[in-house]
Amino acid sequence: MRDLAANLERQKALNLYRTRRVLESPAGVTAVIDGQRYLSFCSNDYLGLANHPEVIQALQQGAVEYGVGSGAAHLMSGHSRAHHALEEELAAFTRRPRALLFSTGYMANLGVVSTLAQRGDTVYADRLNHASLVDAALLSQARLRRYPHADSATLGKWLVDDSNEDSWIISDGVFSMDGDLAPLPQFAALARQHQAGLVIDDAHGFGVLGQHGGGIAEHFALDAAQVPVLIGTLGKAFGTFGAFVAGSEDLIETLIQHARSYIYTTALPPAIAQATRVSLRLVQTESWRREHLMHLVTRFRTGMEQRGFLSMLMPSPTPIQPLRVGDAARALALSNALLAHGILISAIRPPTVPQGSARLRITFSASHSDAHIDTLLNALSEVL
Repeated sequence: MRDLAANLERQKALNLYRTRRVLESPAGVTAVIDGQRYLSFCSNDYLGLANHPEVIQALQQGAVEYGVGSGAAHLMSGHSRAHHALEEELAAFTRRPRALLFSTGYMANLGVVSTLAQRGDTVYADRLNHASLVDAALLSQARLRRYPHADSATLGKWLVDDSNEDSWIISDGVFSMDGDLAPLPQFAALARQHQAGLVIDDAHGFGVLGQHGGGIAEHFALDAAQVPVLIGTLGKAFGTFGAFVAGSEDLIETLIQHARSYIYTTALPPAIAQATRVSLRLVQTESWRREHLMHLVTRFRTGMEQRGFLSMLMPSPTPIQPLRVGDAARALALSNALLAHGILISAIRPPTVPQGSARLRITFSASHSDAHIDTLLNALSEVL
């Protein structure tokens, strides 16, 4: 048997050991750990909805109406009226015929890609795709080719080379560790030109991008014909939990019949679906959240430029603002130094990011204020 203890010690020696902090507070810009309050910049609660009173109230009322658990898988007895209403509202939100709920984003990606891509097909995946998309491609047993990050030219050449094969292009919409956008118009054009499938996981784009929060497809004004398979999560900008895929009638029915991560798991609690219906309304009606979020991004990047640190920031237009460090040990040291200043930011190290590209993953929420950004800038000036 493999020596697990020795492997853990090696991780510690390489500064790659991961530890969990126990939070004593709700999700928000303030995190309480061991009784100490910190200003947090490491949550994906981009719109500040995870602790919104209307969302909380909907969750409470949903629990009264439906109980705590769903009790079964969707295809048994776990598909409630709340689930069904949310799916219909997500379909309307994404301007697609139908939507289908999954229990997590990881399960959505596994289910979608492993159902659509078959043995003998080719899956073209961005080198920096989320781990769930990589695992999904491997599970499908299709041939996997990973093109350089956001490199539509290389992708186009490969599609020409493999023109006799059924193919699928799969990509994040917003890359979770870099914060940049996939070149979706080019991908959509390539998919149409080569009759390839196109699957976009817009976990970090929904709610954040687009005039109405419709994500990267709305941002680039691409419709359902151009982006036929669109996946999103509900635990980030929506502030709740779960995931969904939106697309055609045939796509959703195919997933209901064949996606193992949909069929063989318990449905998420109906009360969560009820809460998400409220957060979905807030995403669409309270555009000031997105506007304020983009204001914070501009303020932060301008402040870093004024302090001479802009070159350390990766070129991201989103609330994900990675500060490139390179060395894992230095990333950990900077994270700990910021903690001493009362600021919580996680150090991201391999294998989550490639070797030599460790970073601090700074993220903003609509609940942050200008004063919070200035506090962060001053602390970074000291520790850097």
